[in-house]
Amino acid sequence: NSGWLPAKATWYGAPTGAGPNDNGGACGFKNVNQYPFSSMTSCGNEPLFDGGAGCGSCYEIRCVAANNPSCSGQPRRVVITDMNYYPVARYHFDLSGTAFGAMAKNGLNDKLRHAGIIDMQFRRVRCNFPGMKVTFHVQRGSNPNYLAVLVEYANVDGTVVRMELMQTRNGRPTGSWEPMRRSWGSIWRMDTSRPLQGPFSMRITSDSGKTLVANSVIPAYWRPDKAYGSNVQFY
Repeated sequence: NSGWLPAKATWYGAPTGAGPNDNGGACGFKNVNQYPFSSMTSCGNEPLFDGGAGCGSCYEIRCVAANNPSCSGQPRRVVITDMNYYPVARYHFDLSGTAFGAMAKNGLNDKLRHAGIIDMQFRRVRCNFPGMKVTFHVQRGSNPNYLAVLVEYANVDGTVVRMELMQTRNGRPTGSWEPMRRSWGSIWRMDTSRPLQGPFSMRITSDSGKTLVANSVIPAYWRPDKAYGSNVQFY
């Protein structure tokens, strides 16, 4: 039981939903009702969301019978996908209805959800998204002078605290990594007066300092609102 910290838990959205009505959130992730998030998601208040740097981080959560008789005490894993703007405690997980109910004993999911707010425990754990590689989703509105990219499905830390881009000019990589800046959530952007030229290689750094390079992952003729899967992953 080492490493468990106390927190408050609430829930929002549909009772068996993923939280936001659009299955998104302040991290920029989409379709969080589908694999690998599978509706097991949470808003985090500022120590957890961390200005977007906490997006994608994974936690085990649990509540025990002393917190509520419907609690199972079994750990369940959630991913930070949204921000909690109105915390009621130092650590406040505003969970999807699915994740909140998952802390209950069998058959008591709805009964636990009716509690509305409970004490719970949490701890940071490694993320593990079997079968997934890091994906770079070029955002709507991107153009040769403005590139915005959502990074998602990073294993282990789950988070990305630095993202850099390498352009291609005259058919060759420039050899120069250019830093992008966090736009919001897990979306990074680059604004430039000189049109950007792909293919783009991407280098990402997790919050424990591990780095990954996805070579030429975004093609020369990229399109806005399109996801480009890599062949790299943190292990």
